[in-house]
Amino acid sequence: MAHRQVPPVRKLDNQGHVLSNAARLFREKGFEKTSLKDIAEACDMLPGSLYYRYSTKEALLVELMRRGVDLVTAEVKMALTSSDEPVERLRLCINAHLRALLVDSDTVYVLLFEWRALGPEAREEIIELRDQYESLWADILETMIEQGVIQKGVDGRLLRLIGLGALNWVATWFDPKGAYTLDAIGDFIWKITIDGVINQDECCPRF
Repeated sequence: MAHRQVPPVRKLDNQGHVLSNAARLFREKGFEKTSLKDIAEACDMLPGSLYYRYSTKEALLVELMRRGVDLVTAEVKMALTSSDEPVERLRLCINAHLRALLVDSDTVYVLLFEWRALGPEAREEIIELRDQYESLWADILETMIEQGVIQKGVDGRLLRLIGLGALNWVATWFDPKGAYTLDAIGDFIWKITIDGVINQDECCPRF
């Protein structure tokens, strides 16, 4: 009796390859219209090999979203520790968030716009991860308010909600070949931040 051929181990182990293709397909076709078979074909894998790792399409989506949250969290934490100057730290953290959004934009796009496709239990997990990330930003902004870096009277919660919403929306329209580079977008957002919420008595870079 002939044995079924097993896909190469490197393809089975290349989780990033699977998740990247899944993110691309979910963004292009939508979660509902993409099947595990579609993803397996995009990865040049046997469907059974993908089913072995992800028993359902939702399990793959959850793993993809975990990756997105981990990516942006790591970038911002690294930026936070890369300077001792409070205003410069904020600038670096804003740019880190933007970089995470736009360097792996398919993954982040799926994280931002496909979470409603999750069932109640999986959705609860992802919302908890999202809240943990937002609490990082809440701590950053609250510290700056206490230090007097952010103008007196600015609502930290509202600043976080509107600020992250504006940053996240960039992922929907950014085009690497378009008129605006990542640096240009970051510089423009920073100018708005300085003029809008930063205490002008603090020393900070201007563009």
